Amino acid sequence: MKAPEILPRDAHNAALLAHVHPADWVNPEPRGRYNLVVLGAGTAGLVTAAVAAGLGARVALVERHLMGGDCLNVGCVPSKALIRASRLVAEARRAAEIGLPAPRDEDVDFGAAMQRMRAIRARIAREDSARRYRDELGVDVYLGEGRFEDAGTVRVEGRRLRFRRAVIATGARAAVPPIEGLAAAGYRTNETIFELTERPRRLGVIGAGPIGCELAQAFRRLGCEVLLVDQSPRILPREDADAAAIVLAALRREGVRLELGAALEKVERRGALRVLRLARDGVGLELEVDEILVGVGRAPNVEDLGLEAAGVDFDPRRGVHVDDHLRTTNRRIYAAGDVCMDWKFTHAADAAAKLVVQNALFLPTKRLSSLVMPWCTYTDPEVAHVGLSEEEAAARGTPVDVWRTSLHEVNRAVTDGEEEGLVKIQVARGRDRILGATIVASHAGEMIGEVSLAIAARLGLGALLNLIHPYPTQAEGIRRAAAAHARSRLTPRLARILAGWMRLRR
Repeated sequence: MKAPEILPRDAHNAALLAHVHPADWVNPEPRGRYNLVVLGAGTAGLVTAAVAAGLGARVALVERHLMGGDCLNVGCVPSKALIRASRLVAEARRAAEIGLPAPRDEDVDFGAAMQRMRAIRARIAREDSARRYRDELGVDVYLGEGRFEDAGTVRVEGRRLRFRRAVIATGARAAVPPIEGLAAAGYRTNETIFELTERPRRLGVIGAGPIGCELAQAFRRLGCEVLLVDQSPRILPREDADAAAIVLAALRREGVRLELGAALEKVERRGALRVLRLARDGVGLELEVDEILVGVGRAPNVEDLGLEAAGVDFDPRRGVHVDDHLRTTNRRIYAAGDVCMDWKFTHAADAAAKLVVQNALFLPTKRLSSLVMPWCTYTDPEVAHVGLSEEEAAARGTPVDVWRTSLHEVNRAVTDGEEEGLVKIQVARGRDRILGATIVASHAGEMIGEVSLAIAARLGLGALLNLIHPYPTQAEGIRRAAAAHARSRLTPRLARILAGWMRLRR
């Protein structure tokens, strides 16, 4: 078993590897039949193993690459560390508003920002480390290639792990579009972009979804010229159109060049440069960049797992087939996380893992469809969403009332200079029941939890109005939307009744 390499070779990445794939690791001898064998030590696998072991189960956890999976190593942790560094730069540029000098692109130390990211990642890695799971949680950790040998056995590095139940949690990887010349020209994905130590002068980003928009903005703030390309006419297609328009305006204002509604037909390598050949409305365009980042979605990791031998149905695009209990076509085997779910978020994998433990070790009563799932795109401003959007409601024929507040009406947003944003809440037509919400704000991800809790607890919008919010906070935008809803319920007839009552009380 050869330990993988993480670039660049520095002290921070050496510390990371010591946690997530120690070079001196020795796999244990199997301890009889396991209650649970988990394939994959990303978020879904780690949470499954930890929760099951905490309940007294005998658990084996198998990882072929790096403990912590994408989230720790090439996803949430490094990207958010880099986004935070880029926000510091953006805030420093705003210092001119109070008379301080603003930094220029050439003043920003890109290498220092990347080094900070690696240091943070190495520090957090202990939580997901092989030794912690073995020594503190009592999990048998196997590093190496794991494959199902049959419907009740996994083989890893010459050892046979028999199980009563198993969970497939092998995650997903960056999808790569079939664009002529792309592979030959060379490109990066989220799996390699964080290896950079020097700032590329010009970065081309393919895909205007969450990954593309987040990193396009971050790299632009860190001093790169950024080109963002997507054949869709809009960015963030899964988000509310009003929310996406706010982010679009922010990207343009900060200097990101957007080529939307443009088909990327070919990529060529010309010396050290990559040339993107675009076509839009029959007109061709060539643009030169130094690096290419592909961010067009995820592909499930289902290859080389022996799923056929285990009787588990899957396909390369959708991943492992599961029912609402996350059970596969082999009733002894479950799956969780990106390998089988449409919600490809770390917190979704975490929630699904807890559901799987209940269903696999006890009774299969927990349903994926019962989860209330928020998500957030970490641009600046952030876009957070939960439940049914206005567009989805229209597509389903579900009548809704939409209540919204612009952040320029929220005093804290005004004082922060962060007025570009909104709170938008959908309720069932003529009722108080919340169906969904979208928040666009500097820290929308922190705010959406309040609405998510209300939906999960079946609290109406009136409950959010009556909730006391500290003043001043941007979360007051939620209260203001709720207040608009409450005012709408004051019908003319009710207004006349109240007026008559007040006359009697004079």
